[in-house]
Amino acid sequence: MSSRGSGRPISHYFSGEQVTAWRVDQFWGLPQYPHTPYFRTFETAVDADAHLYEFVVPMVPPTWNERGRVEEYVALMEQGTAPTAVAISTLDICQSALGLAEDPAAHWGLTHFLLDGHHKLEAAATARRPVRLLSLLTLGESLAGAEDAARLPALRAQSRSARTTG
Repeated sequence: MSSRGSGRPISHYFSGEQVTAWRVDQFWGLPQYPHTPYFRTFETAVDADAHLYEFVVPMVPPTWNERGRVEEYVALMEQGTAPTAVAISTLDICQSALGLAEDPAAHWGLTHFLLDGHHKLEAAATARRPVRLLSLLTLGESLAGAEDAARLPALRAQSRSARTTG
């Protein structure tokens, strides 16, 4: 997995693709708000009617990270080190049931809840370098089945590609 960005979580999924699929909240008239910072790491086509989006959610805000530790990992990564972080993950497959979506494709959300490696992930985002992720995928808490989860290695081996609509 590689993380790209300015070293801060990016959150355009909920104001972009999520709105295209489910529109804004009917009561508030606003996009859904995840109430947590997250890193968007990868996306690719599953097939013509589905797209995989991958996220990493830190368990503590990135502002709590010690700057010195982040800078140490940045320096190590610039020397070629690819550190490992650990997460528990879910795979959710959701699709708009209202028939109102501009893009009715199913969204495969692979979400990694970071248990260890907060400094490493921020350093990877800052340095635009890869970090390995040891991910423990829980099927019991996912909105996807074992057959779907079995497809993840092949999907993650595909090239990164953004969803195009229209």
